[in-house]
Amino acid sequence: MTALHLPKTQSARKGKAFWMILFALVISFFMVVLEGAAVGNASPTIASDLDVEQFAWIGTAYGLSSTALLPLSGGLAQIFGRRPVMLVSLAIFAVGGALSGAANGSAMLFAGRTVQGLGGGGVLTLSSIILSDIVALHERGLYNGILGLAWSAASGVGPVIGGSFAQNGHWRSCCPGNHRSCSLLTDGIDMNIPFAGLAAILVLLFVKLPTPPGSIRSKLEKIDWIGNALVMGSTTAVVIGMTWGGVDYAWTSAQVLAPLVVGGVGLLLFLVYEALWAKHPLIPVTLILNPTTISGFIQTGFLSIPLTGLMYYLPVYYQACTLASPIRAGTLVFGVAFTVAPTTIVAGAMITVTKRYRPPIWIGWVLLLVGQGLLTTLTATSPKATSIGFQILTGIGIGAVYSSTYFPVLAPLPVEQNAPALALYVFLRSFAQIWGVAIGATVLQNQLSSRLPAAFLDALPSGANVAYSAIPAIPSLASPLREEVQAAFAGSLDVLWRVQCGLSAAGALASLFMNGLPLHTDTDKKWDVTAAENENTRTAPARAYGRLIPRSFYEGRYLLVAECPGCATQRVSNAI
Repeated sequence: MTALHLPKTQSARKGKAFWMILFALVISFFMVVLEGAAVGNASPTIASDLDVEQFAWIGTAYGLSSTALLPLSGGLAQIFGRRPVMLVSLAIFAVGGALSGAANGSAMLFAGRTVQGLGGGGVLTLSSIILSDIVALHERGLYNGILGLAWSAASGVGPVIGGSFAQNGHWRSCCPGNHRSCSLLTDGIDMNIPFAGLAAILVLLFVKLPTPPGSIRSKLEKIDWIGNALVMGSTTAVVIGMTWGGVDYAWTSAQVLAPLVVGGVGLLLFLVYEALWAKHPLIPVTLILNPTTISGFIQTGFLSIPLTGLMYYLPVYYQACTLASPIRAGTLVFGVAFTVAPTTIVAGAMITVTKRYRPPIWIGWVLLLVGQGLLTTLTATSPKATSIGFQILTGIGIGAVYSSTYFPVLAPLPVEQNAPALALYVFLRSFAQIWGVAIGATVLQNQLSSRLPAAFLDALPSGANVAYSAIPAIPSLASPLREEVQAAFAGSLDVLWRVQCGLSAAGALASLFMNGLPLHTDTDKKWDVTAAENENTRTAPARAYGRLIPRSFYEGRYLLVAECPGCATQRVSNAI
């Protein structure tokens, strides 16, 4: 009997198990993004409470650890299976958050953020990989939009939650961990640990993807240890140089140039090693040979830098220039946060219906460039409604591109390469986010150091981050010094928006080099959910003129397959 082939355009209806898996992914995605958004708005208070001069490392420590291990998490998912790696990532994320919440100094805070980043990076990677396992690319646009909705919701409420905790002295709840009276709603209840627990339960119950066979030893032998060491060390070196440059040391100093050069050379060596010598490469060389895939990767990076910069430094504008409280500053960035979600869903639905991904990408880049260009016109006295209007336009552009660059990355590749491609995709996104934080910190530090009145600068703690040590002091300043300081912040942020606009232009330029390709209508059979489900499914007995086979993991129903001896095709009835 020949193999059964359903029409490629047919999409099976999704049953309860599918939606519960998707819910687990949404919860996990929401949890990780919420943590980053909340900490970003609470960071000035955290830095002040713990006397943290190296403020940028509050964000960078998390991003560095999550990024450095992203390729490894994708490889581990291929070797050990999706569910075990996802569960371990959730556990590490919760433990790291507890350490951060209990921090009583910068060393412990950075350590906790580093551990938390290890888990957060794994959660993001596995969420994307599992989604690719259960949904074919041609219909994945809508479900990417749902994950985008989780991102938008977390990005919207995160700054408000972080600002609320910061304003009331309960910032430790932003980094989940019990610390005396610091809690969410009631004592002892952490912000993200309940989400991690719920996600873990859902993953245990419903993510029943196949587990690769083999002993622990044989699986460990498949890990690309040298490749992982190269990418981890190189990424760390680059991030150290980016974080120090222009803030702690001059860009031309040995302290900055040495790690940048070492990191850059290390990344090149990593690519050469993967292409020529790796037995089980983290990044198959075929991922970086197709121009459309390369275009998608480049766009992902150039979108993530301004996106992170906006979410991190728009609250700075409102706190410094409009004297908004941390809570109020969090609500004032809703213009970006709550326009991204509907746009990702609309763009995803458009791609699902039309099977074309280039139009929403091009439209998104144009809107993003216009919105960021308008942000450069903001001054310390600009009406809030004006700034929010500019945010909305920018958010629409971000949403259209955010949910769409996924498709040029995967469309040219065989579905068997989904996992390494998505691991590299998430790696580039996270790596670019680190650059977004570091570039913003560098621009603000340099610009404020030259723009702020000398009398005000002299009053700030020596060696402190200028932006975040200055903000708490602005409301108490007398006129005209206060207006001068606010104007300095507005002018410095104007430079940052211009830098981000240039980076967005580079991403838009890269979009011109992608081809419009058909979208895959199947998934990787190695990770097909039916493979795991059917191990415990009793097949119905054969009939004289046909037999019953399970329709799919999602529905639990059967198809009647009529056998035709000597025929090359089979007729498939409606579900019964």
